Amino acid sequence: MKIVFMGTPDFAACSLQKLIDEKFDVKGVFCQPDRPKDRGHKLTACPVKLLAEKTGIAVYQPEKLRDGTALAALKQLEPDMIVVVAYGRILPPDILNLPKYGCINVHGSLLPKYRGSAPIQWAVLNGEDATGVTTMHLAPEMDTGDIIYSQSTPIGEYETSGELFERLAPIGAELLVKTIRAIEDGTAPRIAQEPAGVSFAPPLTKDLSPIDWNRPPKTVVKQTCGLQPWPCATAELGGVPCKIFRTEYTDTVTDKAPGAIVEADKQGIQIACAGGHTVRITELQAAGGKRMSAAAYLLGHPFV
Repeated sequence: MKIVFMGTPDFAACSLQKLIDEKFDVKGVFCQPDRPKDRGHKLTACPVKLLAEKTGIAVYQPEKLRDGTALAALKQLEPDMIVVVAYGRILPPDILNLPKYGCINVHGSLLPKYRGSAPIQWAVLNGEDATGVTTMHLAPEMDTGDIIYSQSTPIGEYETSGELFERLAPIGAELLVKTIRAIEDGTAPRIAQEPAGVSFAPPLTKDLSPIDWNRPPKTVVKQTCGLQPWPCATAELGGVPCKIFRTEYTDTVTDKAPGAIVEADKQGIQIACAGGHTVRITELQAAGGKRMSAAAYLLGHPFV
């Protein structure tokens, strides 16, 4: 079976590497164009492109999918299947209908929950106990296609989105291989998504970053976990803007107003939340500074 792979970030590169390791016939790779990165704004290739170039697979980076350029390239490659993993674009009907075995997708949630571009982050933000990966047939509308396989995994209480990405990527890669082989031998199931279970995972923005200490401790902890590695939770501590990387629950009960510093010691910085409970900040980065433990930060910035 001839495969064209479409994907961009590390999460997708893990699936591409698995296809390469399993000796699938990957005829070409489509990924997003190189983008400016960091302060120097230097054009930087994405992980999928770097892997494809390393292994000698042809790379295509169309700016658009609806002007005929991508379709013409795909017709030359003659794929039997298109595999899409975190590509970042919706395929138009003429591309969806091109391959013999259709277009399949690896999605980082248990569909129909968390359709959209940030399913892993929203599962953490919303305090889900578990999430997973789903393989599905692509349809014209985003993440609406029939489910092929899914696999679940629990979410750790303090697990960040970045950590969950790293765990889900190989799960998705294994599920992709299982899916392709089942489609090849005609045993792959095809299950319509249940409309009643649909939820959405819109893109993250920096508007989500400021911590509202009037909310319960679990909401604050899941916010700090879910917004990593980007855009990160934020708060002012002693008038200093900070990124908040790690928080944890405490047994402390206080009558101080939400947002007040309750205690600052070698364990971290306790902040009052809703209901008289507190959350302890254990890792942070002050504006203009480096990421560090809260205890290390307090050595140079004691709260009086």
